[in-house]
Amino acid sequence: MMDRLSAHYWLNEKTYAAASSDAVIARRREALERFEAMGFPTKRDEEWKYTSIKGLLKPAYKLVSPFASEYSDEQVEFKDIKQYMVNDIDCYKVVFINGCYSSWLSETTHQGFDVCTVGSAWKKYPEIVDAHFAKLSSQGGALSQLNTALAWDGLYVRVPKGVIVDKPIQVLYFTTGSQPTFISTRSLIILESGAHAEVIERHQSITKEGIWVNAVDEVFMDDNSSLHWVKLQHDRDSASLTQHSIIEQGRDSRATFHTISTDGKLIRNNLDFRLTGTGAEANMYGLTLANGKQLIDHHTRVDHLAAHCLSRENYKGIYDGKSHGVFNGKIMVHQDAQKTQAFQNNDSLLLSDKARIDTKPQLEIFADDVACSHGCTVGQLDEEALFYMRSRGIEEETARAMLMVGFASDAIEGIQHPSLRAKLSRLIGLKLGLNMEFSV
Repeated sequence: MMDRLSAHYWLNEKTYAAASSDAVIARRREALERFEAMGFPTKRDEEWKYTSIKGLLKPAYKLVSPFASEYSDEQVEFKDIKQYMVNDIDCYKVVFINGCYSSWLSETTHQGFDVCTVGSAWKKYPEIVDAHFAKLSSQGGALSQLNTALAWDGLYVRVPKGVIVDKPIQVLYFTTGSQPTFISTRSLIILESGAHAEVIERHQSITKEGIWVNAVDEVFMDDNSSLHWVKLQHDRDSASLTQHSIIEQGRDSRATFHTISTDGKLIRNNLDFRLTGTGAEANMYGLTLANGKQLIDHHTRVDHLAAHCLSRENYKGIYDGKSHGVFNGKIMVHQDAQKTQAFQNNDSLLLSDKARIDTKPQLEIFADDVACSHGCTVGQLDEEALFYMRSRGIEEETARAMLMVGFASDAIEGIQHPSLRAKLSRLIGLKLGLNMEFSV
């Protein structure tokens, strides 16, 4: 597969060069060379110790070019994708079909701020994109390097100083096709001082063929900016997603990420925060609901590089069948990051004897004056609580579902939009066997 990936890159290099600078072309070449030196990650790599992508490498993937006419959005009708959108929220929409921008399904803007695509931004603001592209991901792992070499398009958001984006931004990546397909997507978010934005993201396959999406997001947050990002990962059992999001935060900035992972063959989320400005705050909330033979892996890293910063992590998982969960959270408190507050928690329920979770919370502290904690729990449903509910006339199946919903509910706390929160509560309730909406 590596030979095909390299050939795919060089085949499209002239097209890439037509819309980007010599410096970016050089970065792409360097990234491809790093990827070829590293190779695909294996379980011998410490960061992939519990997650094997060996099965993902077996199919003969079609490598999609963003300029390929055979993957135009004409193959998709609105009725095919309507159910996957959050339609009752007034929002901007940026829609991609097989990595290609779909203008007729999207609603973008350049009025006061930019909500569009990386491909169009490269034409409209080449100096801005060139200055940021691959700046944060250059030290990433093999899959991040592969994305830098191959990816062309994805969400682009730039919000000027002091501007608040007036409604959420919904970005949707759909995949189609009659054969296994490998797609790379790339997003770039730039929030200047005092800016604010909200993003709702979903990757969705509408084919039964094996799909592998390899995504990278680079986020630059200036002083006093804020970002709320909700990642909805509720895909077919033939679809896999590997995603690396890197967020750099300035002074007094605030970032909040919700990652809801409920369906898909393999999901690997890397979420890296770099708190470079005093008073920056990072919040991460995750919920995993896994069944069958699913593998869902959350890797987080928070680098506290400045004083008086705060980070919170709360990840919960419910695993049934032969599913496998991984949580690896690392908090690095560097020497100059005095007065740091960092809190990390991972709780998991195992509903089956064959389900398993590998959890590894980590703290590395090189400063003297900090308040930090980390912890994890792995267990089963509380039998006493279950007995109490059954003694009140609640059927066992409903009682179990209600206990699981209660366990999972705080994963969507902080999501402000009632319709999105209601959609998530219904999704979670149905996934756990409770055919009703629950309140949070």
